[in-house]
Amino acid sequence: MEDLEKIAKEIRKDILLMLNMAGSGHVGGSLSCVEILVSLYFKVMSYDAKKPSDENRDRFVLSKGHAAPALYAVLSKAGVFPRDMLWTLRKLGSPLQGHPDSKYLPGVEASTGSLAHGLPQACGMALAGKLDKNPFRVYCLMGDGEMDEGLVWEAFMSASHYKLDNLCVVIDNNTLQIDGRCRDVMNIYPLEEKFKAFGLYTKSVDGHKFSELISAFEEAKNNKRSPTVIIAHTIKGRGVSFMEDKVEYHGVAPTDEELKKALEEIDEGD
Repeated sequence: MEDLEKIAKEIRKDILLMLNMAGSGHVGGSLSCVEILVSLYFKVMSYDAKKPSDENRDRFVLSKGHAAPALYAVLSKAGVFPRDMLWTLRKLGSPLQGHPDSKYLPGVEASTGSLAHGLPQACGMALAGKLDKNPFRVYCLMGDGEMDEGLVWEAFMSASHYKLDNLCVVIDNNTLQIDGRCRDVMNIYPLEEKFKAFGLYTKSVDGHKFSELISAFEEAKNNKRSPTVIIAHTIKGRGVSFMEDKVEYHGVAPTDEELKKALEEIDEGD
């Protein structure tokens, strides 16, 4: 797993750099989902960066669209577009918008940002795969704050009804959303019991441990009875001590001083 750990550190540094250059964006939720994305793109998914529109590719939908910097950094690292493009984040005319836009950036499967809209799109992709008898898989990453939305539960009900065993949903359960703790804003727990009640195969893992994530993704592939939901327990702002578990870092970019300190911390962890 050492190669994945190395990639994760590089991704975290790129997230911090591009947000600092943009002067705005979402740092906390981007840092919390790094290991999830790295596991998918560099170990789990059937995906060729040189053919981002291959009809047989596995699909990834970032339902928590505000974590776009993490997705952009991973797509760049995978070779979908040059790293230099990262520094155009949120700049006028750049395809790297504040939230992913599938019309302008190869590798982005769905335009997201309005919370809860990614999962229904992922369900549609998975159902289309079933109807076309195409073996591709669909992965959807959601924030725990998204569970506040009623549309989420309609989509889960639909996924279960149509037995979309080619759909794997990951919940980035960092326990924080823009207004505070999820349990205080709108108590979403217990998640595992709720998902199971909907007929979904459910697995809880440490969302920062590659071994647990990859094992769970393998279980999902082997589950031919229902969709799978992986609850990934994560830390908002992971990798930067002064940002970790702090709601204040939900939607702000690091200052020059914070960037310097954060990059030093990540490098010291080598």
